Amino acid sequence: MAPEKDPLKLDSMLCFAVYAAGHAFTRFYKPRLDELGLTYPQYLVFLVLWEGDGLTVKALGDKLFLDSGTITPMVKRLEARGLVRRQRDEEDERQVRIFLTPEGRALRAQALAVPLAVGEALGGDAEAGAVMRRDLEQLRQRLDDALEG
Repeated sequence: MAPEKDPLKLDSMLCFAVYAAGHAFTRFYKPRLDELGLTYPQYLVFLVLWEGDGLTVKALGDKLFLDSGTITPMVKRLEARGLVRRQRDEEDERQVRIFLTPEGRALRAQALAVPLAVGEALGGDAEAGAVMRRDLEQLRQRLDDALEG
C-alpha cells in the first residue's frame, strides 16, 4: 500500500503549482512584452480590446477579473501613450468607454509573436495548450462556485 501524501507538503499543493506556473509565464512573457512596451496587465487589456473596443471600464474589468480602481489608472497610462482613448458614454455619462487608437490597433500585428512563442515553448502542441486552458478555466469556475456556495 502506498504511503499517504502529506496534504500540507508544498509539492502536493495544487495552488503552489498554479502559482509557480503563473510566475513562469510572467518570466516568459516579460521580455516579449518589453519589446511591445507593455506590462502583462496592459497586454490583457489589449487582448480584450482587439476582440472589440468601445467597452466600458466596468465591462473591461469584468472580463479581466479586475476592479475599476485597477483598470482606470492603467487605461490612463495607455491613453497618455496614444494607444487608447477614453470617451464618456453618450447615453450614460457615468460610464467611460475605451477605444483603440490606430496605434493601439497596429500594436496587434507585433503582439502576434507572443502567443506564437508560447505555442513553440509548449512544443507546438496546440491541443495540449487548449486542454490546459480549459482545465484551468474549470478550476477557476469551481473555486468561484465554492465561494458562492
